Amino acid sequence: MSLYFAEQMVNGLILGSMYAIVAIGFTMIYGILRLINFAHGDIVMIGAFATLGLVIARLPFPIIILVVLLVGVFMGIVIERVAFRPIRGAPQVTGFIASLAISILLQNTGILIFTAQPRNFFFPDYLQRIVNIGQITVRVLDITIIVTSLVLMILMVILVRTTRIGMAMRATAENLNVARLMGIKIDRIIMLAFAIGSGLAAIAGMMWGGKYGQIDPLLGFVPGLKAFIAAVIGGVGSITGAMLGGYILGFAEILFVGLLPPSFSPYRDAFVFGLLIIILLILPTGLLGRKEEERA
Repeated sequence: MSLYFAEQMVNGLILGSMYAIVAIGFTMIYGILRLINFAHGDIVMIGAFATLGLVIARLPFPIIILVVLLVGVFMGIVIERVAFRPIRGAPQVTGFIASLAISILLQNTGILIFTAQPRNFFFPDYLQRIVNIGQITVRVLDITIIVTSLVLMILMVILVRTTRIGMAMRATAENLNVARLMGIKIDRIIMLAFAIGSGLAAIAGMMWGGKYGQIDPLLGFVPGLKAFIAAVIGGVGSITGAMLGGYILGFAEILFVGLLPPSFSPYRDAFVFGLLIIILLILPTGLLGRKEEERA
């Protein structure tokens, strides 16, 4: 039983790492614009298909990582410039509706190009190699997902807390108008937030395809929705909260499936939403969120 529990904890760490990476993008965009970008999850799908195409093209894996990251960055910039910048200043519900429209557009475009049929996803053989850590058996890919996620999250914390760009992001998140008066180019900062968040989501799509072995154009909807839940659990607007929420959600979901009878497995999504409701009833702003006054 102890070995089985340890294996489930490793699975929870892997799943939580992927949720956390996507949740960071959600929380960065919300922290600045107060916008829930439901199209964010579909960047996960784009990253997965971009990875598959590059693997088929037999490019070196480090090049694949770089190109997938750039694809996500490019998509984030395009979405911000085309869809969200023109409606900035409109009521929040306008941005919410726009994000749903973009999400549906991306999903249906994916179906038109790739069809709705799931496709097998594969990585280089050396990433599929099995290694033993004590009595626990994992793939090199699993270790890569955990390490890559941790490195990216540490880099994000350093970026936001210690650099001039991070300071500008925090100032813009605090008050757009005051940041503009201070000389901060808020259009550039907002575009950067979309670019970074979408780049991370694309990398998460690469991880998701490698972990589960199949991808389809609707791939990003559920992971994106759960990553949003992770961001809410941790405290929307807090990067460390998004990371914490991702890991909590990953561990909770895996343990729910792994420790309860198999008949409960179909209800894992209901469990996730139930967990969200319970946490918000106790902590309405999430674990690390803080109550904020309405911004001017």
